[in-house]
Amino acid sequence: QLVESGGDLVQPGGSLTLSCETAGFSLDFYAVGWIRQVPGKESEGVACLYRGFYNREGTTSYADSVKGRFPISRDNAKNTVYLQMNSLKPDDTAVYYCVAPLGAKSPPNYHTDCGKLTEFDLWGQGTQVTVSS
Repeated sequence: QLVESGGDLVQPGGSLTLSCETAGFSLDFYAVGWIRQVPGKESEGVACLYRGFYNREGTTSYADSVKGRFPISRDNAKNTVYLQMNSLKPDDTAVYYCVAPLGAKSPPNYHTDCGKLTEFDLWGQGTQVTVSS
């Protein structure tokens, strides 16, 4: 289960932190990421993180559009993954979904592979981020 929170209306240049509370699986064995959607546009894989049993150092990936602005992190004690959104732009306006490779369409080789972010098939309910003055 994935439950997002933190979406809001924010001015350009501002910051926002999205949270994804996870339950029912271990972050040691599964990657978790963020995908955003805008009506009429293709979904975009924003950021992904895996660090755990199969890769102790961890791996992250970012879309070029957010690289350097949206660091992804996690708190193991809280089973929560965060997306810190800095220097926000109007183009960042979207519904942001927390995603993980836990559904029936995710084979085992997807579980820790951030390269498959856009194919992760367990989605949260989404949280709206609006960047506008």
